[in-house]
Amino acid sequence: MSADLITWPEGVARHVLTEVDSTNSEAARLAPGLTQPTWIMARRQTAARGRRGRAWVSPEGNFAATLLMRPAGDPAQAALRSFVAALALADALALVVGPGAVISLKWPNDVLLNGGKVAGILLESAGTGAGVTHLSIGIGVNLVAAPPKEAVEPGALTPVSVMGETGARIAPEELLTYLAAAFARWEAQFSTYGFAPIRTAWLARAARLGQHVMARTMAETIEGTFDTLGEDGSLILVTPAGRRAIPAADVFF
Repeated sequence: MSADLITWPEGVARHVLTEVDSTNSEAARLAPGLTQPTWIMARRQTAARGRRGRAWVSPEGNFAATLLMRPAGDPAQAALRSFVAALALADALALVVGPGAVISLKWPNDVLLNGGKVAGILLESAGTGAGVTHLSIGIGVNLVAAPPKEAVEPGALTPVSVMGETGARIAPEELLTYLAAAFARWEAQFSTYGFAPIRTAWLARAARLGQHVMARTMAETIEGTFDTLGEDGSLILVTPAGRRAIPAADVFF
């Protein structure tokens, strides 16, 4: 799709803030009054965070936004939105970087550009019983700057930026429109047809599919060949001890 034809999706609200502690924190504050899906973008974050409480560096010019929504289904279904978000972000970035750059998806929640980490996704939810009252999908993209290699944990992929890898510049507000439109398209597929088409599309862009990877959980480190994605979104590895389905882990190449 041409970028010129992309418009903001109907029925979705948008808040653009000059500064906030974290867009996910702001989403939590807004959640009780949520009446429609809402994107919250900040030009600057003062206390951004990634998975497992890790700090996320978010200087001005980079992209930081959270989609706040009330998803149907149980927490397991809500968690599959990480794959919806990854596909949407890949589509949005493809409009920016052009055909010469390589965009791929790293399980469970990263987007890669030319093999380096350019974006991360963080899901946070709240609910009662088996339901989910609201879901926050936080997305950070290194548009103009990336942390230095020594700032990330040993073995992690090198952080990269869109501008550093491709020379392309885009305002965060413009990327937000691309992303919101792409997410609406993929969410419609997910709501209508379930996870199957999302899984197929994600695997088509998966980083290191069919190759050796290492998955580090809270309890163990598992090495094997990245075989596929489970129907529940789990990472399926073929190990010397047999196939393993891993529901949550950090993956290293």
